[in-house]
Amino acid sequence: MKTEFSKKILSWFRVNQRSMPWRNVSDPYRIWLSEVMLQQTQVNTVVSYYKRWLEEFPTLESVAKADLDQILKVWEGLGYYSRARNFHAACQEVLIHHEGRVPSDPEVFYQLKGVGPYTCAAVQSIVFNHPLAAIDGNVKRVVSRLRCIPVPPSKAIKDIEIFLDSHISKPSPGDFNQAMMELGATVCAIRNPKCTQCPVSKYCEAFQSDSVQEYPKPESRKSRPKIEVAAGLIWKGNKVLIAKRLNRGMLGGMWEFPGGKVELGETLKTCVRREIKEELDIDVTVGNLECTVSHAYTHFSVDVSCFSCQYKSGTPKPLASQDLKWVRIRDLKLYAFPKSNHKMFPHLPKKNPFVMTSQKVR
Repeated sequence: MKTEFSKKILSWFRVNQRSMPWRNVSDPYRIWLSEVMLQQTQVNTVVSYYKRWLEEFPTLESVAKADLDQILKVWEGLGYYSRARNFHAACQEVLIHHEGRVPSDPEVFYQLKGVGPYTCAAVQSIVFNHPLAAIDGNVKRVVSRLRCIPVPPSKAIKDIEIFLDSHISKPSPGDFNQAMMELGATVCAIRNPKCTQCPVSKYCEAFQSDSVQEYPKPESRKSRPKIEVAAGLIWKGNKVLIAKRLNRGMLGGMWEFPGGKVELGETLKTCVRREIKEELDIDVTVGNLECTVSHAYTHFSVDVSCFSCQYKSGTPKPLASQDLKWVRIRDLKLYAFPKSNHKMFPHLPKKNPFVMTSQKVR
């Protein structure tokens, strides 16, 4: 059954696989890049980013030698920015310590920054033919149905690994891993799975027992908190002040408008004034609310209210960031901002509203 299972799914994959720019290529750098981008991101979203990235950084060496600001700007909008920072650092390590060649030893590759079990197995199986099972969300769902696993996938990783390790094709482990992922993405879907089109339905316990929709068992979900944030568009002449986040956390290295979380019992305007004083050690006059935008992250969501602020006194200091810059509104596009800030851009004034107000008074 094990050999037959592998043959069936491989035959199906080689006929039905979707065309993707990282398939049927042999460059370890390009395959590694695709696997990093595909983590927690849909294929349709990744394709355009992948192509644009390769236009900017055609080689591993070009990534390693790039400035982190360049890296984050090209990655901008794809989310989970630690992936970009880690990939950048890992490419530098490969260039320095491995003569620019992606390690073909799984244990060595696994030690690189940002390389976890999935990335290691995917890259090493596809590029170097190591029989390592790559387990993503699609694969978890497929195996949960094949085996009628009675607990959520997160509690059955060992059982899933045992199944895959015993069925993975030794001659073609990379194709096997891609076939399992492709099956989950296109046939064994979360809703309305196409069981009649499945090449391995005869081996699927859930299909045979007419219980496909009962698997995988749902994971326990925690409520997603909403955080209220206030930010300041600080004007000085025709420029506004932006701050670069420290290189840690999920938005590390990105630029943003200074601000922070609203404390209990605090008004939005009071929050902006306090945060600007704490983060920059300057005083401002808080003006009009320009916009409020909402954005959802994986584990929480935010409502961000942005106020125009007039710079009054003090020398801006990066007390909570790594850099500060005064820039024109039209030049914001040159810097890498989180998506929540991008949602504000269409609502921001093009010129200093405090200057316009004073002219009107005259």
